[in-house]
Amino acid sequence: MHSIMLRLGWFSTGSGKGSLGLMNIIQECIITGHLDAKIEFVFCNREFGEGIGSDEFLNQVLDYDIPLVSLSSKKFTVGNGGGQFSRHRLAFDREVISLLEKYRPDICVMAGYMLIAGSEFNRHYRIINLHPSPIYGPTGTWQEVIWKLIENQAVESGAYIHIVTDELDHGPVISYFSFPIVGQDFEPMWEMINRDTTTQSETLQYDYSQLFSLIREQGLIREKPLLLETIRALADGRITISDDNLVHSNGATGAVCMNEEIEKLMNTKDI
Repeated sequence: MHSIMLRLGWFSTGSGKGSLGLMNIIQECIITGHLDAKIEFVFCNREFGEGIGSDEFLNQVLDYDIPLVSLSSKKFTVGNGGGQFSRHRLAFDREVISLLEKYRPDICVMAGYMLIAGSEFNRHYRIINLHPSPIYGPTGTWQEVIWKLIENQAVESGAYIHIVTDELDHGPVISYFSFPIVGQDFEPMWEMINRDTTTQSETLQYDYSQLFSLIREQGLIREKPLLLETIRALADGRITISDDNLVHSNGATGAVCMNEEIEKLMNTKDI
């Protein structure tokens, strides 16, 4: 087991409640002594005044007295000739690395970071990322993933944490969860959608939005314990990352399914 506190770097755009909640659960567990780690810095690619959600996120970082580094990707793009951000990604990443030069995180966490990590980042940091999708897909933002699940009439959703590599969202998976999106509360919504698919009425749009919201809600409440338990496993040495490969202290291989731990945590006040 590790005897040295795990040093974390935290990357987030901070645009919504999900991003804020993920940081909150980790920091609160650190404060209460339930997680042997420290967030050494938070980097946000938004600055104050760029969004209500990100302003709330930035204020919370300051309230926690965590070192905050912000560099607006939007302003950076405009200030360097405009166009697609992809044209400026390398220069932006190098500037971020320069701003964070004094920090030495063991692991960097991307939680709600809406930019693609370029190869420069991947060479400089060991990064893990929370991706809100079942481990077999679909890909895209969390919004795109949920719409694709509905369109494909999928039977389950989920999320996973993976090591960030140059291949977008396809680095080795560390841990994951899944949950059914059929049966119980979901079934009436699927029935309404299937009944109304012959029309593009407002009723159908409402049915879709209700199902979308429920899938998102059930995913969000599981993402926090997934991230917490994964970081805890890294902090106490049950899982280590070596050259983009996972090493399990018990000799196991591959990604860890955390369904059982997550459901247990959801039924307690431990998170």
